[in-house]
Amino acid sequence: MQKHCLALDLVDDPVLIAEYDAWHKAVWPEVLESITAAGITEMEIYRAGNRLFMIMTVADDFDAAKKAEADAANAKVQEWEALMWKYQQAIPVAKPGEKWVTMQQIFSLAVQRK
Repeated sequence: MQKHCLALDLVDDPVLIAEYDAWHKAVWPEVLESITAAGITEMEIYRAGNRLFMIMTVADDFDAAKKAEADAANAKVQEWEALMWKYQQAIPVAKPGEKWVTMQQIFSLAVQRK
């Protein structure tokens, strides 16, 4: 199992942030299926103000490029992504067109204890 940590910002508007939170209380079944079908075994999103942090635990054979390709071919996932983009904005270090940005691990207690 591997972990992937990603960051994204929301539009800094309390009403939009509340709507975004509400959407994530009942994510569409097709979106949940696309997540698990890709080999993502756990996904958590945390929010501090308008900054989001996602932790994904994935199977060893998880392939982010294949997940992106499958999502691009899935009309319901694309509909969800378009809806979510109303609330989201890229963080300053994002490349053009990039939403969620992979974060670099800089500390691990387990590694430090070795």
